[in-house]
Amino acid sequence: MFGSRSLFGQADGVYTVGLFVLTAVAEIVGCYLPYRWLRKSGSIWLLVPAAVSLAAFAYLLTLHPTSAGRTYAAYGGVYVAVAVLWMWLAEHQRPDRWDIIGAAIALCGMALIVFGPRGK
Repeated sequence: MFGSRSLFGQADGVYTVGLFVLTAVAEIVGCYLPYRWLRKSGSIWLLVPAAVSLAAFAYLLTLHPTSAGRTYAAYGGVYVAVAVLWMWLAEHQRPDRWDIIGAAIALCGMALIVFGPRGK
């Protein structure tokens, strides 16, 4: 299923999931750095890499091989899981079982949208 051709366009399933993860990281970094500046007394210079990261996020969204609506719906599931991972790795706050269960459910939704059979 994940190693074969994706029904989400012509891209390989691993490529598709990797692209979703990379897109989520770009968005999270682009939003986290202004948060650091505003709420954690970070340097205003954090806004420069934040802007670059958000521009990369917008560009990466254009690389997804299907309609915008389906891309955004599936991306949402990956975003939830990557945000929980970010919370753990970058903010040093260990996810609890509800965080993990919620992220797993979101990823199941993404997998249905991305890899579910499509009738012609």
